Amino acid sequence: MNHSEYIKSLENEQMPEGLSVYLQSLWLDKKGEWDRAHGLIDSLPGEDAARLHAYLHRKEGDLSNAGYWYSRVGTDRPDSSLDEEWDELLRYFLGKDGS
Repeated sequence: MNHSEYIKSLENEQMPEGLSVYLQSLWLDKKGEWDRAHGLIDSLPGEDAARLHAYLHRKEGDLSNAGYWYSRVGTDRPDSSLDEEWDELLRYFLGKDGS
């Protein structure tokens, strides 16, 4: 799936099949289902999960918790908008999936 196909899929009620857990989380987040998005990555190990976890807590408004997760991956909270960060994460995870 490429970027435009993923964006187009957000018009649907059903999540596309075959998405990585990270892409599923971003899809749910964009659809307004923060709790479900967070639940998918909450207990996952690794830097990718921590980076997405940081974004979700930033979006939630819990900047202290977000700061903790950003520090886990060795980065500062971005100055970009939430939408820009979401798109950056989308492009990153689409690239990891070979798209």
